[in-house]
Amino acid sequence: MQSRAWSRLRRASVFPLSDHVRSKQLPNLLRSICSSSYTRTSRPRTKEYIPKSKVTRPEWLISNLCKEGRIAEARKLFDELPERDVITWTDVINGYIKSGNMREARELFDRSDSKKNVVTWTAMVRGYLQSKQFSAAEMLFQSMPERNIVSWNTMIDGYAQSGRIDKALELFDEMPERNVVSWNTMIKGLVMRGRMEEAMSLFERMPVRDVMSWTAVVDGLAKNGKVDEARRVFDCMPERNIVSWNAMITGYAHNNRIEEADQLFQVMPERDFASWNTMITGFIRNGEVDKACVLFDRMPEKNVISWTTMITGYVQSKENEDALKVFSNMLRDGCVKPNVGTYVSVLSACSDLAGLVEGQQIHQLISKSVHQKNEMVISALINMYSKCGDLVAARKLFDSGMVSQRDLISWNSMIAVYAHHGRGKEAIEMYDQMRKHGFKPSEVTYLNLLSACSHAGLVDKGIEFFEELARDKSLTVREDHYTCLVDLCGRAGRLKDAFKFINSVDAKPSASVYGAFLSACNVHGEVSIATEVVKKVMETGSDDAGTYVMMSNIYKRSGRKKEAAEMMMKMKERQLKKPPGVSWIPIGSQNHAFVVGDLSHPQFEALDKVVKDLSNKMRKNKNMTSELDED
Repeated sequence: MQSRAWSRLRRASVFPLSDHVRSKQLPNLLRSICSSSYTRTSRPRTKEYIPKSKVTRPEWLISNLCKEGRIAEARKLFDELPERDVITWTDVINGYIKSGNMREARELFDRSDSKKNVVTWTAMVRGYLQSKQFSAAEMLFQSMPERNIVSWNTMIDGYAQSGRIDKALELFDEMPERNVVSWNTMIKGLVMRGRMEEAMSLFERMPVRDVMSWTAVVDGLAKNGKVDEARRVFDCMPERNIVSWNAMITGYAHNNRIEEADQLFQVMPERDFASWNTMITGFIRNGEVDKACVLFDRMPEKNVISWTTMITGYVQSKENEDALKVFSNMLRDGCVKPNVGTYVSVLSACSDLAGLVEGQQIHQLISKSVHQKNEMVISALINMYSKCGDLVAARKLFDSGMVSQRDLISWNSMIAVYAHHGRGKEAIEMYDQMRKHGFKPSEVTYLNLLSACSHAGLVDKGIEFFEELARDKSLTVREDHYTCLVDLCGRAGRLKDAFKFINSVDAKPSASVYGAFLSACNVHGEVSIATEVVKKVMETGSDDAGTYVMMSNIYKRSGRKKEAAEMMMKMKERQLKKPPGVSWIPIGSQNHAFVVGDLSHPQFEALDKVVKDLSNKMRKNKNMTSELDED
């Protein structure tokens, strides 16, 4: 897309030109650049580019090229200028900083003919901080010939953002003068680190406070669980902006006080995306997906976070069909494009529904998007194909990427695929390959390996992996690891080993660990061991109806009807109900769900008639078979 003017400029810049020649050629070059770069494109000409004289001021053009990220073009014009002032030097240096090219910025900054002032120095310090080069930023800050209040604030913010809060406080105390930004920066830094007492102390010492000062304190108190204190500060605010309201609403929502969040939301003078999305997220976290849906439908405009939040909410609530409907509506709406989070959530819905066709359609969309090589998306695709039973497609996806592009998530996903399909040996082989490529296993890796060994009956290997996990002090042995190991021993009938194991666990096992153990006892009819577990289950205060039903069944199988009845009675006393099983049949684009005792299906009568006819035919066939056997 380079214009002919730029070609001439390249040729012109090959040989060094005198200032006299440059001054003659520059007007023509500027006219060519302005006409080719702006007049011939769809970009409108702004006032800054409309020449007040016959020649456009080059400084204006350089400044705007830098702002637009067209640093290469700006630099060519800059090099052609016979004279350059400090503002132009600073503009070009800033242009390199914004493009992430600190090396070029520093080379220009260090040139013997460079002109720089405190703004230029501060820009360089900020650039180093943004690129995480803290030592270079410190050295440059210390060598500054002069500093203004912006320089100090920039360095303090850099320390605070990088977690070096004590260093920020030290610099704050050294400041010759402070403004409200200095105080706010320091308060926000302390809030980020959860040091609320120090933040409040600074807030009280502030000579002048603005709305951001108050909002930072409200946000900090709410995030640290002090919601009532946050509300008192919020009510005392002399003025509020939309950020203040959002901070208070978020505080209520994140602390499971959704009704108070909703009350505040209803009286907001204005709302933005963050306001609506916070409330939708709050309702979902509180298990009120229907209310979240009502609010979502009321939104005057939705962004990608709104759509993704709603899809994720339905997935978390196991309402996967609704999640797919929301995704379909999002595509139909066409105002926003799905992001990584959207694709990961909707693929999770396909996985739970075993909706291979839907998953393949979404895969086609991903292949046409910028997210096709994203590791999170690839991992979600691998998981979807695995749970839908297409192991070949899952492995093909994994193998299609270059080894150098694979991360731990990809390896874990593939190990999980083999674990899900009971292919224990393949899972272990994949783990060995992962280690050979230099990847350190995570908690998720070991969980997948334990699951794979459990499904494949590789008990000794599973115990070996668990011991390996326990030895690695950088990893945490989680509750699901314990549960998986108990399941591993239980499936192989090594219940004594499992019982010995749960008694040796330092942390008190939860109901899920005991539930896995009882499941194994039920399969193998180990009543005596199961009885020992009963007391421990009761100690946990389990509210899982399935656990009570399982223990009751174990008693029934052993003929201990009295104990079985007592167990069911305890379940009723706690007002627990075991959720019924659900079956579904996909027909066309709709899934038809059926629950025991549910008469709500619109075609129930016709379906009931078919089921009864089938039942009668089966009965007749059974009778006919019996008669033939007797003959």
